[in-house]
Amino acid sequence: MTEPQLNTALVSTPNDCPLPRRLSDFATLNDAIDYAARSEKGLNFHDMRGTLVQPYPYCEMREDALAMAYRLIARGVKKDDRIALIAETGPEFAALFCACIYAGAWPVPLPLPTTFGGRDSYVEQLAVQLSSSDPKMLIYPPEISEMAAAAADAQGCTGMDWATLAEADATKCDLPPASPDDICYLQYSSGSTRFPTGVAVTHKALLHNLYGHSTSMAVGPGDRVVSWLPWYHDMGLVGCFLSPIANQVSIDYLKTEHFARRPLAWLDLISRNKGTTLSYSPTFGYDICARRISSQSHVEDRFDLSRWRTAGNGADMIRPDVMQHFINAFADAGFKAEAFTPSYGLAEATLGVTVMPPGEGIRVELVEEERLSGTPRNLDRPARYRAIVNCGKPMPDMKIEIRDANGNARGDHQIGTVWCAGPSLMHSYFRNSEATKEALVDGWLDTGDMGYVADGYLYIVGRAKDMIIINGKNHWPQDIEWAVEQLPGFNHGDIAAFSVEDDGGEEAPAVLVHCRVSEPEERVKLRDSIREKVQAVTGMNCVVELVPPRTLPRTSSGKLSRAKAKRQYLSGEIEPYTLAA
Repeated sequence: MTEPQLNTALVSTPNDCPLPRRLSDFATLNDAIDYAARSEKGLNFHDMRGTLVQPYPYCEMREDALAMAYRLIARGVKKDDRIALIAETGPEFAALFCACIYAGAWPVPLPLPTTFGGRDSYVEQLAVQLSSSDPKMLIYPPEISEMAAAAADAQGCTGMDWATLAEADATKCDLPPASPDDICYLQYSSGSTRFPTGVAVTHKALLHNLYGHSTSMAVGPGDRVVSWLPWYHDMGLVGCFLSPIANQVSIDYLKTEHFARRPLAWLDLISRNKGTTLSYSPTFGYDICARRISSQSHVEDRFDLSRWRTAGNGADMIRPDVMQHFINAFADAGFKAEAFTPSYGLAEATLGVTVMPPGEGIRVELVEEERLSGTPRNLDRPARYRAIVNCGKPMPDMKIEIRDANGNARGDHQIGTVWCAGPSLMHSYFRNSEATKEALVDGWLDTGDMGYVADGYLYIVGRAKDMIIINGKNHWPQDIEWAVEQLPGFNHGDIAAFSVEDDGGEEAPAVLVHCRVSEPEERVKLRDSIREKVQAVTGMNCVVELVPPRTLPRTSSGKLSRAKAKRQYLSGEIEPYTLAA
């Protein structure tokens, strides 16, 4: 692996070069890497302050990848073996992922440890995912050798840090040929921790999705990507690592943990880009940045966001209020509302299913609560509405259909389960034929999400499994969480709503809320105000539990995990504050 040159003469890879751009029209990812290596473009890694640390042209990445492929084969790696890789944002992982591709093995990106949960929790999570993917090797950064080696030992697979592997001889050998129908990689969704299921994606499905991604975003001259998204999540891996390779786009990276500490460094990096920027984030990324800017800040003096033409948004429910807050905060820095590009996708469809056409921005429909819950309108109460964001139109060759519980297609503005079909669908869930048969039916994928279609555009309402059903009426947890967030002092992600059984065996809504006040009397007042707010939304009493800050669990991509919060609450792992009745 080439050592980074720490000097002031570092120059980023260019936005454009003479090599004609090809939009993912390759048979395999191997071919895409080979073609990108003929370009002058590449990956560019920055430190916490956004200073360039290492430019990594695609030609250099390919050279390192081939050397690593020879080393893997020398260690007995064969075609279709799984190689688990800890996905740290850096040249080592990039080269190793491509090395697996060249060696015919399936790279399996797995998460880095987070600040939550500690060593034992991380080792347990890693061990479970290793058990599921059954890899021949686990390769990891030297900095986490102790934890990663413990997980590898628990599963009986070989563990090695990538610095040690890089010191081995790289004797050239024949590489296995790749076919479009071969499995390219194994992807674990951000929520798959306790009972993980790996999504097997073929070369053909990947390149089809990357073609749809680039054409839907109208990738062209002068474009450059900026990203802080983790490479163990589909949006970061597929959208911000594999897509730039297959579409020959230069990209600038911040590590995810650096974004968490200094989120505005993301916008600094975009500001310094002299081309047109494509950059993506879940809703919470925009929310964090907007909250860091006070009304007295002169954003125009620090940022230039005028060339940010595609501000992608996905991976979680898109919140129009958060988007408006971001627009208000950064309009003076040149950010344009029409840059927002909502999308919808999931790992089982490689990444993207629908995307908003460029320049259409955020479009919202107000939907009556009764239509969302599937119950008749209560004329004794004022009508309540929820803003549902338009997630765009299907990408090329992809189809969507809304179905009822019996599998019948529904019409425009009729809510049901979202199904999709097309060449981007996964091959299978790895070694789980039963789950595969449940998800893939006659060429269609049951996404498990609820939504509706209007004039060819998709609107996502929520996850079916998250729905709270009380007395036959459906309540979306997002609505309850949003209502509590309107109270003073709460941030996006401070509340988790789900259903529990009360003392009488009846289902009741429960709300866990991060509490930042210490006085007992103030905590009681806070609990009562939350209870009143939720009652106004649901019409029912609810269980309100105040919990310490940073208690609510998140997925590896930073999203709130309601299912895990409920499980930890019921098991006693989350301990609420004790309050007076």
